[in-house]
Amino acid sequence: MVEPGAVPRYVLLPGDPGRVPKIASYWDEGREVARNREFVTYVGRYRGTPIAATSTGIGSGSTAIAVEELLAAGADTFIRVGTTGALRRDVRIGDLIIAQAAVRWDGASRWYAPPEYPATADWRVLGSLIEAAESLGVRYHVGIVASTDSFYVGQERPGHGGYLPPWARGLVETLRSLNVVSFEMETATIFTLSSIYGARAGGVYAAIANRETDEFVAEAGVEDAIRVANEAVRALAERDSR
Repeated sequence: MVEPGAVPRYVLLPGDPGRVPKIASYWDEGREVARNREFVTYVGRYRGTPIAATSTGIGSGSTAIAVEELLAAGADTFIRVGTTGALRRDVRIGDLIIAQAAVRWDGASRWYAPPEYPATADWRVLGSLIEAAESLGVRYHVGIVASTDSFYVGQERPGHGGYLPPWARGLVETLRSLNVVSFEMETATIFTLSSIYGARAGGVYAAIANRETDEFVAEAGVEDAIRVANEAVRALAERDSR
């Protein structure tokens, strides 16, 4: 995907390859250095800080590949930036969610660690994301997200012909009772692998849907999530240089 030494230590991880150039449009400079299947990588500078963005594709399998190869190429700090479906009424469409941890309902992380192993954000990345959101004046929530590889049944959405097996019924209400903020599909993998390998990770997401109010607005808050992620990298780099 990328050659060793081809990326700096700070990498933003959107799922959508089309979101990589959008992220890079906020940088001082940026250029594409790799493209293969769902993986697109840009490198550049944001306010003088070396930065990269790599798309992971959807779900844990391709995300684990991206993290493994980026670590081998020299990265050690990851920020997942994308979209999410909120589970709580107080999360408005377009709000940002900053993950402090993730429920590990993905598949890939189970091959790396037992289910009891926590998927948690690095405190420095988490703090930098909160600081960036505050400085930019955007509305945000900090909490636990749930990561699943299944967009339909694994998020209690009926599949073809209304298929919804008994074990998938009540997932949303169970997560609400546990004060989980939203569903998404990659964070548990990123957090778990980063912790195992001694890397740092965090995540910021735009709430484009709300499962309780049944609202959906494509791309709502995405620009804010990108701005917060970029600014968090600058804040991290400033701290790391001290």
